[in-house]
Amino acid sequence: MTVGICGLGLIGGSMAKAYKESGHTVLAYDINESALGYASVAGIIDGVLNRDSIKDCELLFVALYPQKAVEYMKEIADAISPSTVVMDLCGTKKMICECGFELAKQYGFTFVGGHPMAGTQYSGIKYAKATLFKGAPMVLVPPIYDDIAFLDNIKRLLAPAGFGRITVTTAEAHDKVIAFTSQLAHVVSNAYVKSPSARGHKGFSAGSYKDMTRVAWLNEYMWTELFLENKEPLLFEIDSIINSLSEYRDAIAADDADKLRDLLRDGRVAKEQIDG
Repeated sequence: MTVGICGLGLIGGSMAKAYKESGHTVLAYDINESALGYASVAGIIDGVLNRDSIKDCELLFVALYPQKAVEYMKEIADAISPSTVVMDLCGTKKMICECGFELAKQYGFTFVGGHPMAGTQYSGIKYAKATLFKGAPMVLVPPIYDDIAFLDNIKRLLAPAGFGRITVTTAEAHDKVIAFTSQLAHVVSNAYVKSPSARGHKGFSAGSYKDMTRVAWLNEYMWTELFLENKEPLLFEIDSIINSLSEYRDAIAADDADKLRDLLRDGRVAKEQIDG
């Protein structure tokens, strides 16, 4: 099949590599001409995605920041074939899905919200790899939830990426959960490494430090947009962890061993119940 990809960063570039290595024709566009040129010279893509070639795509991935994704879809919606499945790859779903479903209804193509749960602390096509999504979870926000044949076709289209578990949900539910599982983790990691003690960690740190700080190395432009778009769910999670941290702090400040032990036990039990 012919696959179109708008945006050749880490995610879009990895999609391009995965589909190209699976034998599919890949057309791509990126506002950064050097990224597009690199993808062409490296054999990652077969041609340029534009208003003329977009009609040939069976599948079109929009791998841009949410606001740019909305702008791009509005710009090219009238050129998309009714037989094309359009899927965004944004980290939040409410705004892009509202736009995508409306445009799909107006112009006759199919839109599905998508969020591949994979990535690294690095960005850009030079870090892209065909195996980035292999075994990774994929979250889908489809226009309909009870059409098995429809969902099977979406899974077929996604097969070259190699995803593991595929979860189907709503845009609202996605954004609420992702505020906890991803966005809060990035906020905490980024804040944690700002401690004055951080510069003296070498020789004293192991897995705990590495795990806590991995996602502190982030793209501040992308995450600023994602955080602000998902403001209310993220504020709820930040307030929740501040309240919990205050309990630990108060117990330690008061030398309240019993309270501290209870808090630590509650956290351990919660982890066991949640993850087994």
